[in-house]
Amino acid sequence: MGSRRRFRPRLLPTLAAALLVPLFIAAGQWQWDKAARKSSLQQQLDARGSEPAIQIPGTRVDAQSLLYRKVVAHGHYEPEHQILIDNRTYREQAGYHVVTPLRLDGSEIRLLVNRGWVPAPADRRQVPQVATPGGAVEVSGAAILPGTRFFTLGADAAPAGGEWQSVWQNLDLERYGQAVGFPIQPIVVQLDAHSAAGGFVREWRRPDERVQTNLNYAFQWWGFAATTVVLWLVVNWRKQT
Repeated sequence: MGSRRRFRPRLLPTLAAALLVPLFIAAGQWQWDKAARKSSLQQQLDARGSEPAIQIPGTRVDAQSLLYRKVVAHGHYEPEHQILIDNRTYREQAGYHVVTPLRLDGSEIRLLVNRGWVPAPADRRQVPQVATPGGAVEVSGAAILPGTRFFTLGADAAPAGGEWQSVWQNLDLERYGQAVGFPIQPIVVQLDAHSAAGGFVREWRRPDERVQTNLNYAFQWWGFAATTVVLWLVVNWRKQT
């Protein structure tokens, strides 16, 4: 007769399973929720992006009401308060995003415009020379809110010399407003790819970028949870003595 087995849970495998299974499930749910948020943002962008463009006034706007909307603004750039956002890549090449304040016509309020990506010089101690249109310009693009969760690798630095063109690792509207001392709109405009207002490379990332990767990770974590349960069952079916 074959040996009989029965289910007799062991302490250490049970404790390990009790720890790992909820952890794996939570990690999968986090990736799933991340994919859902990205998809929701993309749907919002697509819906609002199809609406008529809004003229940015010379008074403060409500950021949430303009989020992802097409906007148009008139004024002139102030390159003396321009900043370069470091650690931005395009086709695996390092570079910067050029963010320039636009002084709105008839107002003291400035609107920050992300004019796109420029490559970094071979010597990272140098900064690229950025040309900026003079005179009146019409800016068109999508209104966004910059991120608020930052990972900083080191202190931001400003190059020596005449023109104020600081290199920042992240765009922080509150910090920028404190640095310049003049009022700014609570949004940033990503310059449209077809705008003639002094833009550079403008292949803006979609909110739903890498959604499928997040979903794959979710299923992978949930697979780890299922595998852990199976292994726990197998090791605890023991021969009856």
